[in-house]
Amino acid sequence: MEKYNGLNYTMLCDFYELTMGNGYFESGVKDTVTYFDLFFRTVPDQGGFAIAAGLEQAVDYIQNLHFSDEDIAYLRGKGIFSEGFLEYLKGFKFTGDIWAVPEGTPVFPREPIITVRAPAIQAQLLETFLLLTINHQSLIATKANRVVRAADGRTVLEFGSRRAQGADAAILGARAAYIGGCGGTACALTDQIYGVPAAGTMAHAWVQMFPSELDAFRAYCKIYPGNAVLLVDTYDTLRRGVPDAIQAFNEVLKPLGITKCGIRLDSGDLAYLTRQARKMLDDAGWTGCTITCSNSLDEHLIRELLRQGACIDSFGVGERLITSRTSPVFDGVYKLVAVEKDGEVVPKIKVSENVGKITNPHYKRIYRFYGRESGMAEADYIAVYDEAVDDSRDLVIRDPDATWKQKTMTNFRARELQVPIFKGGELVYKLPTLPEIQAYCKSEVATLWPEVLRFDYPHNYYVDLSDRLLGIKNDMLRAAHS
Repeated sequence: MEKYNGLNYTMLCDFYELTMGNGYFESGVKDTVTYFDLFFRTVPDQGGFAIAAGLEQAVDYIQNLHFSDEDIAYLRGKGIFSEGFLEYLKGFKFTGDIWAVPEGTPVFPREPIITVRAPAIQAQLLETFLLLTINHQSLIATKANRVVRAADGRTVLEFGSRRAQGADAAILGARAAYIGGCGGTACALTDQIYGVPAAGTMAHAWVQMFPSELDAFRAYCKIYPGNAVLLVDTYDTLRRGVPDAIQAFNEVLKPLGITKCGIRLDSGDLAYLTRQARKMLDDAGWTGCTITCSNSLDEHLIRELLRQGACIDSFGVGERLITSRTSPVFDGVYKLVAVEKDGEVVPKIKVSENVGKITNPHYKRIYRFYGRESGMAEADYIAVYDEAVDDSRDLVIRDPDATWKQKTMTNFRARELQVPIFKGGELVYKLPTLPEIQAYCKSEVATLWPEVLRFDYPHNYYVDLSDRLLGIKNDMLRAAHS
């Protein structure tokens, strides 16, 4: 985060994290080692899975944690924090351990994306920023992946900067969209910082600036002969726009031997217009001319356009992607699941009358089971930290929402999903490049069965608790109600 705006985000926290920190300090429990899980409860758009993203920004935040003199002065001015606590904050540094699933991993409700093991004050202070970066980028990566899958192999470009909810949302949203599978972005700053390929040609203003549409197209082709993508819907797409584009291609590009070119439509009946435009271009000999479409697209409209036979080679998707308009909140939460006492890990649970808010206690490990023959993901399995999974033996897995539904796992391979990120406050994880994250995301999504991938009423992917963990949870629930 500090890469592009120079701010210290340590104070980007909910105020209660500071009041609790002071309380932990004054109560003598500041050094109690705690375990917190960051997980989410429901998949956006009622989909079958989400895509984890935002870890790189979380790492950058943790590495830069510190309280400046100005921060201490601000807190002192509130009149509620002890001088001992303020003195403690002057030398504040994260010294704990963190495990996380790699960015680009398909994830499911109630399984930890990030686990933090750290002294109470340190772990508590991370809550807001970890949630905001993981929630936001996971939301956009998930939406982008839906859009990309709807495009069925056609390139999707993220076009949403001007509709994003603030600068960070535009910059990091484009990064997350790339993780989800987008081929590039309209945001130049995201390209400059993160290397997401920036793309773009012209707006309607370019066409309007010239005496005629043809003059505008000729000028653009002369200036950018290797990247001539012309916006053809300023006045009349089929009567003027496409014919003018063809004439400009003939006059400027053809003599140069250039056949790579394109047109873009940003309005109208895209299914009908692209079919007609494709025929006009092909009849004129420009069979390699690509057609790009934009204009309030999402996965559902893209899928419907292709079903109707639209001739579209790539899509520019803006506001409905960058804001995840149909499902704009990723409901990640950060909950205490255990503490250490006398060298022993003691599980903690949050109990609620709302069943969905009951947490899975304890310090845990997460496994994904893949069929050895199919290579496909079959189920996830959450176990107590000191449990080992023996994938050489059959294992019965339960549906978390209907425990009477079971299946027996045979001939499977178990992979632990979380990897070490920080150990003793030191980064031990080599951050992958963004193209590596995107490629990993694509390969992992490809391991999900079509029933899990479908947009409407996806199959309920199994995420089960080990018998031991389920027994601990049930015992704690009974104790809470006794």
